[in-house]
Amino acid sequence: MTTLSPLKLLPLLLPISFLIIIGFIWVPNQLELLDNAYIDTFKTGFIGILLEALPFVLAGALLSSLLRVFIPDEMISRWIPRQALPAILFACLLGIIFPVCECGMIPLVRRLIHKGMPVYVAIVFILSGPILNPVVYGATLTAFRNHSELAYARMGLAFVVACIIGLIIYATVKKSPIRLSVQRETDNTHHNNSRGGKLAAVFVHTSDEFFEMGKYLIIGCLLTAGIQTFMVQDSLAAIGDKPLGSYFFMMGLAFVLSLCSTSDAFVASTFVHSFPAGALLAFMVFGPMLDFKNSLMLLSLFKTKFALYLFFLIFSSVFIGAVLMSLWL
Repeated sequence: MTTLSPLKLLPLLLPISFLIIIGFIWVPNQLELLDNAYIDTFKTGFIGILLEALPFVLAGALLSSLLRVFIPDEMISRWIPRQALPAILFACLLGIIFPVCECGMIPLVRRLIHKGMPVYVAIVFILSGPILNPVVYGATLTAFRNHSELAYARMGLAFVVACIIGLIIYATVKKSPIRLSVQRETDNTHHNNSRGGKLAAVFVHTSDEFFEMGKYLIIGCLLTAGIQTFMVQDSLAAIGDKPLGSYFFMMGLAFVLSLCSTSDAFVASTFVHSFPAGALLAFMVFGPMLDFKNSLMLLSLFKTKFALYLFFLIFSSVFIGAVLMSLWL
């Protein structure tokens, strides 16, 4: 029987703290929270977002598990072009062919780097893979049925940001930023595949990833339903009316919620009448690239200086790109 490590609970502390802060600071009138109208609105919002997102989370977990079990890491490594630009474009294409949620991206990339994938290619795959895939595109299109341009803009901005950051890393980083502890690791990717066969391994990995992503989805749905129900709508409108404030708020919310890329569009769609399209786009691109849980995983994979450099590149690129894209939206 496995014990739950306190480190595994660490990514949950910030979202829970955020929920407590909302409960005590942003509620319009705490006595009114006992009103049945508030409770009914909260339950309806929470269940609606959760039920819409769950099928896409399950599909993403299943496809990620199929990739993990049936596609050897060596096969992907052999396909990588030698030239920088084709290699970057290839890394973006990997996300389309092999959909992997950001929750499982770091372990996969760790194995690929161990087998010889260049770091700048790995970075592009980390950034683009969770967004540039058919499951996420379908989820975004479903969430924004009446605003399909946001789905196209999300794919386009993620592709451009990943390519730009990949080129910057290729041009500026010459020494390996991988932690020495990671470089010494042995590859134990498929050590469980022999027990019960590959089909059993698919079900095991799918259930593990589904429940791993599910807890973040539930927290995100709770926070979003709470904001929509208890926060004064004038306050949301005031934040949305501020050109920079709306972007910073939505990007900060994406970092805190740590949602899976297959479900964040459903959360973003609840803010469609309160925030500009550019801020919603920043939420949907920034969150899968950098949130609380994967920032911890990136810090465990890369040296601290490089990780902070990468965080800055992601934030600035997404922010500038979303502002420019808002001119089209």
